[in-house]
Amino acid sequence: MLNLKEFESLKTECLSCTSCSLSETRQNVVFGRGNPFAKILIIGEGPGQIEDDKGLAFVGRSGKLLDELFLSVGINVEKDCYISNIVKCRPPSNRKPRISEVENCSNWLQNQVSLINPKIIILAGSTAVNSYLNISKPITEIRGKWINKSNIKIMPIFHPAYLLRNPSNEINKPKWTTIQDLKKVKKELNLFV
Repeated sequence: MLNLKEFESLKTECLSCTSCSLSETRQNVVFGRGNPFAKILIIGEGPGQIEDDKGLAFVGRSGKLLDELFLSVGINVEKDCYISNIVKCRPPSNRKPRISEVENCSNWLQNQVSLINPKIIILAGSTAVNSYLNISKPITEIRGKWINKSNIKIMPIFHPAYLLRNPSNEINKPKWTTIQDLKKVKKELNLFV
């Protein structure tokens, strides 16, 4: 069971982090959003402009789509999930985080995972997959397949930003396959509730 005092202490510490150069250009540290007691932890790449402005994870266009996709399979993100990122500060111009930035931020995420102790982790996009699992397979090869690590079931999915660029709902298109992946997540979640 999550120790909320430890979780809030970690968040407070993280909000003042200056471990890498991303701290020089950020507006806000984006620790996460959602229910820290949830069984699902969603991990994305890093905050975008809107997330940096508001200090919350996945609240821009990608976040709205993420919420809609999860809701379409019966998962309420605010209630059933906690959302965070590989890096907690926005990379300039929304560029991909550098390896050194990922390494400097990895302790925050490791502590989040340890404290939340999720049953399921969703890795949204290839940067999250590559950084968290340390594998470089293309997301198209591993999305929708369960990976077990430390007694946690991990599901890689397409990043919602990719789905915004590929919005078709046609069968076998990225958005449709993501919904199929999330149906697997919902089925797994049902085992824990």
